[in-house]
Amino acid sequence: MKIDVLSLFPEMFSGVFGQSILKKAQEKNALELRVIDFREFSTNKHRNVDDYPYGGGAGMVLTPQPLFDAVDHLTKEATVKPRIILLCPQGETFTQGKAEELAGEEHLIFLCGHYEGYDERVRKHLVTDEISIGDYVLTGGELGAMVVIDAVGRLLPNVLGKEASHQEDSFSTGLLEHPQYTRPADFRGMRVPDVLMSGNHKNIETWRKKESLRRTYERRPDLLEKIKLTKEEEIWLNEIKDNKTT
Repeated sequence: MKIDVLSLFPEMFSGVFGQSILKKAQEKNALELRVIDFREFSTNKHRNVDDYPYGGGAGMVLTPQPLFDAVDHLTKEATVKPRIILLCPQGETFTQGKAEELAGEEHLIFLCGHYEGYDERVRKHLVTDEISIGDYVLTGGELGAMVVIDAVGRLLPNVLGKEASHQEDSFSTGLLEHPQYTRPADFRGMRVPDVLMSGNHKNIETWRKKESLRRTYERRPDLLEKIKLTKEEEIWLNEIKDNKTT
């Protein structure tokens, strides 16, 4: 996958892109990352990329010219049409499902804005997706782009090592992930559940499914409204609810 980021502050990405999973993804040639200062594409003699909004109002608005020209430059020899993603508070809320969708693409371009927003023509005629990472406002789109790129990059083939590493993640199945334990088996009197040390893989799998369901019911019951449970899972959920009320 190729990912290009258009930002006024490209130095913000060096730490994130040069560490951990994203670094490994690049070393394995699963991911190519580039960050471009779109100020370089401004035709203004002062290299300005913003201007006062028509109609008045507080703040400045990003002008369309540098962003359109930057995208034209990045796509002039492209054989595959990229997804062009705008980070903004008005966008679709980012989810694991969206990460999995984007992980199937070959080329992504992220637009990271600042100031009071973008000229509306950028939204209407340039981007393919608008994404928000939550109902709050940041100083710019850079942190949002880092979150999305990290979530997408770890899903690429061979990046995590074991395919199951992300298939059982919270939200990948529609439920929160089950509890995890490691050595020692007894730490300050707090013991690992016996079933996990039993060696019975069928019982362990059942325990994990039940605990995943329990954790989702207790912490994010709204997620249960979005998925279809099996008959077995419905029985488990009713048992969990009954134990919760007794």
